[in-house]
Amino acid sequence: MSEESTLRVDLAACYRLIAHFGWDDLIFTHISARVPGPEHHFLINPYGMLFDEITASSLVKVDQHGEKVDASPYPVNPAGFVIHSAVHAARPDVVCVLHVHASAGVAVSAQESGLLPISQQSTVALASLGYHDYEGIALRDDEKPRLVSDLGDKTSLILRNHGLLTVGPTIADAFLYMYFLQRACEIQLLAQSGGGPLISVDRSILSGVEENVDAVLKGAGGGLAWPGLLRRLDRINPGYRS
Repeated sequence: MSEESTLRVDLAACYRLIAHFGWDDLIFTHISARVPGPEHHFLINPYGMLFDEITASSLVKVDQHGEKVDASPYPVNPAGFVIHSAVHAARPDVVCVLHVHASAGVAVSAQESGLLPISQQSTVALASLGYHDYEGIALRDDEKPRLVSDLGDKTSLILRNHGLLTVGPTIADAFLYMYFLQRACEIQLLAQSGGGPLISVDRSILSGVEENVDAVLKGAGGGLAWPGLLRRLDRINPGYRS
């Protein structure tokens, strides 16, 4: 299987996993993956197809200007292109950009204090997290420099009043970063709903989180859990490989 074929399978799987975990928003968010090679092409969802029905062959290949490289009956989400093209152009280390509007993430994005260090999951996300202020639906190219600046060299970004974004050198990594970030947001809302005072993790603990996470993952990053996630998909929602 070629590198692009493998990438297509993993990206289609990622879309279906986002739907499985309930993080999709009908057709209105997007995940992209950089295609190997010097052409600056990347794969993104066919705009109009639900995440749980996306397949490897249905993904749309576009160039850095958002023009389709291969024939497809589906268009590309213009907001998706603005966000993803900005990150891919600025971060050659990034293969996958993952953006969701899941309820807990949007709720925390609207909280002035943002993500709080109140859970183990939040400490993982906080180790590499930025914030980007809301500027309306992302359709304007002039937002790109600010988005890229706010992301910097981080792996996760909370888009204020909007949602969550993660990036990674593999699709599996971007998914795992999103899992920790979204789960941290869910836990925060549950903790706040109790109405009592919250206990914060000591800031001194945060400084060693990345090394600890790498040790727990045995240096494999998202690749440690990814094969199991694909096995789950093959049981509950097969067909993404076609």
